[in-house]
Amino acid sequence: MMVSSPTSRCTKFVVRCAVFVVLLLGTMTNSTFGQELPGGKPVSVPADQVADHIDRSLANADAEIAVIVAVPNDQRNFDNTVGAIDDLLNELENETNMTQFLSYVSPDTDVQAAGRMAIEKIDAWMIDFGKNEDLYHAVKAYAATNPQLEGEQARLLSDAIRDYRRAGMDLSPEDRAKLTDVQKQIAKLAQQFDTNILEDETTVLLTRDELAGMDDEFIDGLKESNGVYVITLDYPTFGPLLDYADDETTRQKVWTAYKRRGGSKNVQVLENMLKLRAQAAEMLGYQNAADYETEVRMSKNAERVAEFYAGLRPIVRKKAEQDWNEFTQVKRDHTGDPNAVLRPWDFSYYMGKLQQGKYAVDSKEVQQYFPIDGAMETIFSINNKLFGVVFEEVTDQATAYGPALWHEDVRLFLVKDEASGETLGMFYLDLHPRQGKYGHAAQWGVRQSKTLSSGERQVPVAALVCNFTKPTADKPSLLTHDEMQTFLHEFGHGIHTILSNTQYASLGGTNVERDFVEAPSQMLENWVWEPEILAIYARHYETGEPIPPALVEGMIAAKNLGSGMLAEHQIYYGMVDQAYHNVPGGEVDTTQLGLDLFEDVELYEAIPTTRFQAGFGHLTGYQAGYYGYLWSLVFAQDMYERFRELGLLSPDAGDYYRQMILSRGGSQDAMDMVVEYLGRDPRMDAFLIHLGLDPQMDQ
Repeated sequence: MMVSSPTSRCTKFVVRCAVFVVLLLGTMTNSTFGQELPGGKPVSVPADQVADHIDRSLANADAEIAVIVAVPNDQRNFDNTVGAIDDLLNELENETNMTQFLSYVSPDTDVQAAGRMAIEKIDAWMIDFGKNEDLYHAVKAYAATNPQLEGEQARLLSDAIRDYRRAGMDLSPEDRAKLTDVQKQIAKLAQQFDTNILEDETTVLLTRDELAGMDDEFIDGLKESNGVYVITLDYPTFGPLLDYADDETTRQKVWTAYKRRGGSKNVQVLENMLKLRAQAAEMLGYQNAADYETEVRMSKNAERVAEFYAGLRPIVRKKAEQDWNEFTQVKRDHTGDPNAVLRPWDFSYYMGKLQQGKYAVDSKEVQQYFPIDGAMETIFSINNKLFGVVFEEVTDQATAYGPALWHEDVRLFLVKDEASGETLGMFYLDLHPRQGKYGHAAQWGVRQSKTLSSGERQVPVAALVCNFTKPTADKPSLLTHDEMQTFLHEFGHGIHTILSNTQYASLGGTNVERDFVEAPSQMLENWVWEPEILAIYARHYETGEPIPPALVEGMIAAKNLGSGMLAEHQIYYGMVDQAYHNVPGGEVDTTQLGLDLFEDVELYEAIPTTRFQAGFGHLTGYQAGYYGYLWSLVFAQDMYERFRELGLLSPDAGDYYRQMILSRGGSQDAMDMVVEYLGRDPRMDAFLIHLGLDPQMDQ
């Protein structure tokens, strides 16, 4: 309905998602290309007008509901009932989403606060909307006519009936009222949880000596006072310190601080939220919140998620143990301590040592070949060749397409079909960190594809928000190879939003099952690991020379370095998420459970001073769904095999994928869509090979 599924990646296999949306109003006229772009243009509302604007928008939606309810039952059809609901939700999204989105990216604290207020109001309205008894009876009356529907219409009606059941419409009025109250409390706590993370200003103070291993450029970019440097926990600061700081105590301080973001206040918010989620699920007849959440996903229930992990963990553990021995030995060799123990804050540092020593890969050297403008050109070129689209920057004319951009770093692009010249969509890019901005990388599907009453296609809009190092006066922003992979990942979500071509907005773009939504973006990451792609596109930011073949060979050889431990870390996050939502009654000591599972799932000793869950933003919006990253990676790698067979830049492979997956959005069951694309049932072999594992290890 009113949410989409952006993604962010902190490090390889470490993914962070959230829920974000954008406002679109009016009629957009494209003066540059002389065509009207259907669906309206993004408009921002001044902070002091937001409350009135949201109230008017909700009143308009209520009026549309009244029109639907007033239709006599003997005159009901799809368009005036189920289709009309999609229309009113689309209009509401297009009138309120920018205000919500800006709460995460605007540098203006008043705009942020207004956006949070809007989110709370709209969340509360949506809960009531899902329990509107008159609207429910209208849909039931139409369903009772046993309409012979196909495709998107059949899916929308089926989903509507299911969602009414999940909203508690089969409960007594008294129990439904109790459920509504519980769900509104959950929504309010979720907003508080996210706000506490967003506003967290935890810093670490370090001396110059403690920064040994960091280059002068990094240190010069830090705030300094009387010889003490202030370390913030944004990724361009946090990540390099774990990669390069020679002092283990420094890495420990920074890692531990990062794992305590959100504070004890967020632990309490989370534990209250878990109790309420369990209460709501049990009121609806589910054993636990995990079963409630997974019902509408590919997995269907928590038991299948547990089976997925049970089958995967023994295979991954064999590779993780190999990794553990390798990383432990390099730490012992480096420190001269034969009894040195590997800690979580050591992983990235010794990953670099192994890359450089064993594979002759210097990550700082690799960065020289990924200037951010070159990265964008690479991504644009790959998508052009695969999908026949071209990209046109219109940043200088941004106000012709929407509001003034919220920050000087933001850029705006149109996406056009190369053959027809038709504008397919547009997207915003906001690539660099700043105070108060969402701290990782994410894609917002800010407006979805929809066929309007005029017959025109509503032009989708996406926003890509990242946190890559800012350029300086004498050097562009240089991406690490992992950041380049992140950029491709988020762009995969964006192209999914823009190339979707559905009749109904509720099924557009990334409105797919949560445990499939990552697959298209994960698949696109593969291109940055292919030697022939790197040979074409990776160019030195000063000389323009292509990346040396020997460096590429080392990168590819090192691709699966530590992959078992990284995969286990993903499994840990997914199992913690499931465990938090599997407890009857929701009474969970989240810190102790997290520590217990850490030692069970990973090879490290637990660190008792951490409370990572306080900053684990997936626990709102993605709850009981983190398993989806590894789950969807199975399908991503299986789908990628077609490109390996037909050519990495094959237009035929790209067009087939565009038509069979991207254009369909959520208009089909994801498993049916994947099986049709593959021409067979999915297999795990490509996924295991991708992680550097032997598919026969489970035999």
